[in-house]
Amino acid sequence: MGGQVKETEKMEVLRALVLQKLQGGVWHTTNMNRFQGILRSSAILPEPEIPDSERWRGYPYVRTLGGVSLFDFRKFNREQYWEDFPMSTWAEFVPYRRAWKEAVWIEIDVDKLGEAFLSGVDLLARWNAAKVGSRIMPEIEAAHVGPLPSTAFKTVFTVREGSDTLYPVRAE
Repeated sequence: MGGQVKETEKMEVLRALVLQKLQGGVWHTTNMNRFQGILRSSAILPEPEIPDSERWRGYPYVRTLGGVSLFDFRKFNREQYWEDFPMSTWAEFVPYRRAWKEAVWIEIDVDKLGEAFLSGVDLLARWNAAKVGSRIMPEIEAAHVGPLPSTAFKTVFTVREGSDTLYPVRAE
């Protein structure tokens, strides 16, 4: 029991560290193997060649649009968000998905995306208007419709299980 509590505390410390880095930006998260595929294709693809068993469960709304899911942390307030949306699954991804034991976080320069970018607020409004049953993380799930070019990457870092350090990654 004591080991599990200590592990949970370590995860919360790491989550806070990663959130501090993510705050104020728009990000995509993936694992290192998928990141290598992103580099090879010079874009984050809406339908990368990965088995459905490796995708996030359910069929996210962004996929129905032919888009790439992003996290819009530009105005994120953790405590308020938990209060407003207690069923949101954002913490499954921050600091990393436990199934992956790591995350590569890619900051996106939204000024380079034009009309293909849908902010978290805009995506939620579109989802509400569509009245679909697809999954969405309210207000913080954003989208880029179509392939998202690597020329829009600003910063890339990785975080791994058992580490309390964020490692920069070269996106070349």
